[in-house]
Amino acid sequence: MELAGKMFSLVVLLVVPFLVLGDSCASPEIKAETYTTTEAIVSTETVFIVQFTLACQNKVRDMNLYADINGKTLPVTKTDRPDFYQVSISDDHKKLPAGKYEVRLYDEEGYSALRKAQRSGESVDSIKPVTTITINHPGVWKGPIVQSEFVAVFIAILVWYFAYSTKSQLQSSN
Repeated sequence: MELAGKMFSLVVLLVVPFLVLGDSCASPEIKAETYTTTEAIVSTETVFIVQFTLACQNKVRDMNLYADINGKTLPVTKTDRPDFYQVSISDDHKKLPAGKYEVRLYDEEGYSALRKAQRSGESVDSIKPVTTITINHPGVWKGPIVQSEFVAVFIAILVWYFAYSTKSQLQSSN
């Protein structure tokens, strides 16, 4: 009986760590939609929003994911729909100019390796993300060079000037 108990304990000690470890996503399939701010007039910061579905060949579901965007690491939000995630980042317009941005998605294991490398000052290039999503940001439009109010006032002054000068010419010729 004592031998059976020790064997059971040994089996538990050997098997439980493998059950506790999170599964990695094999052959991830991503369907992503991205949004970026395009007008600087109505917003004070540039915003990137990435919504995506993640399907793994090994049927891993509801993974905890982390995103690395432009050197910032953020948790990815799970939505109420299965395997549907969202991540967003915002910063000053000058810090997020027009260009392509890589959103690297990491699982728990990749995230811990990423954080370890960041803390020790090592390169993070060797850490493989689950997948990468590219955001194409066209930049923000800062509005017309001349504001429409200025153009309207200028036209109103011109109309008044021409009307006044025409009236003056008509009165002087009478």
